[in-house]
Amino acid sequence: MLEGFTWFRQSALRFRGDGLTVFIDPWGTAESDGPADVIFITHAHADHYQPEEIERLRTPSTRIVAPRDVARELSGEVTPVAPGDSGEAGGVRYTAVPAYNVVEHRLEAHPKANNWVGYVLELGGTTYYHSGDTDHVPELDAVRTDVAMVCIGGDPYTMGPEEAGGLVKAMTPDLAVPLHYGFVVGSPSFAERFAREAAPVEVRTLEPIHPFELE
Repeated sequence: MLEGFTWFRQSALRFRGDGLTVFIDPWGTAESDGPADVIFITHAHADHYQPEEIERLRTPSTRIVAPRDVARELSGEVTPVAPGDSGEAGGVRYTAVPAYNVVEHRLEAHPKANNWVGYVLELGGTTYYHSGDTDHVPELDAVRTDVAMVCIGGDPYTMGPEEAGGLVKAMTPDLAVPLHYGFVVGSPSFAERFAREAAPVEVRTLEPIHPFELE
């Protein structure tokens, strides 16, 4: 279920399969990694939204899906979304889901009022949840997905390994994959903590293209 994925850094992923090249929050990509058929952006922070990389990867036919505040800054085939929106872009079916903080000391990092998102994407006949930056918020317990790809980096921005483990146990996916660690926040060892906390959900890790920056 992970064969088509490349992890660049943080939460930046590429999926190649079924004749499509799809990026989520591209950061750390090269021109040779594109061109993109579809680009999904979860929110406006610089470790998820890199306008220069988007311009390098896109073509005139590239579809972009992004929260409204990001979509306003982009031109071309751009679809603005908010939590709860569903649709299709470039052959990829998607649902935008909530992504925000509820832990008190993180509330200003990703306020609920921003309407930032994660996504459930249908790729190659499998559903994948990409969390964006979020805490374990109540609405996410109802998300059903084959693969849950979740942030685990912890303070001061997102849920940490323990909270993320609780989320995937509530979601009951077939597979869980940690993201958003080893670069800006979160030691690479967080992946092992996440695997323990997520049990009995199976956890697999991706190897990033760029070496981890944290110990």
